[in-house]
Amino acid sequence: MTGLITGSRVRLRPAAAPDAARFEEILSHPEVARWWADAEEPVAAQVSYLLDPDEGTTTYAIELDDVDGTVVGIELAFEEADPQYRHAGIDIAVHPDFQGRGLGSDAIRTLAEHLFTVRGHHRVVIDPAADNESAIKLYQSLGFQPVGRMRSYERGPDGSWHDGLLMDLLADDLVPAAALTAS
Repeated sequence: MTGLITGSRVRLRPAAAPDAARFEEILSHPEVARWWADAEEPVAAQVSYLLDPDEGTTTYAIELDDVDGTVVGIELAFEEADPQYRHAGIDIAVHPDFQGRGLGSDAIRTLAEHLFTVRGHHRVVIDPAADNESAIKLYQSLGFQPVGRMRSYERGPDGSWHDGLLMDLLADDLVPAAALTAS
């Protein structure tokens, strides 16, 4: 999955080596690290993975749709190719300086729509920390539905296990962009 994907307010482009410093800055910010930090892997190693992910995973730089193309976040798409379980997953981190402006919702909606219409998936999943209320509210506003709580799902930056919330979105559930701008 390659190429530029354009949303209403952002562009998603495949991540490249020049994004490393900005990705490290985003992931190191305390408000992002709270949800993304890995107790055992330094940020530089996480960035290295983002720039060279496993097969079936694509990392995008989320850019403002402006002249400068300011990178405001990171978005990943994971694709399960097995025909019995074919679906995609999304993960996202937006720098706090750009949160609350609708950029994250545009990025998620844009990538989900691409996964449905271009990549042929029928379902997209996302798995925020169960206590990340603002992320859960955002995902629900786009049409994601809670599927279930995953107990002791991920290890937090403090080394302890935390619950996650599995959410999914079917193609027909995706809230139209016009409905998001009207609210």
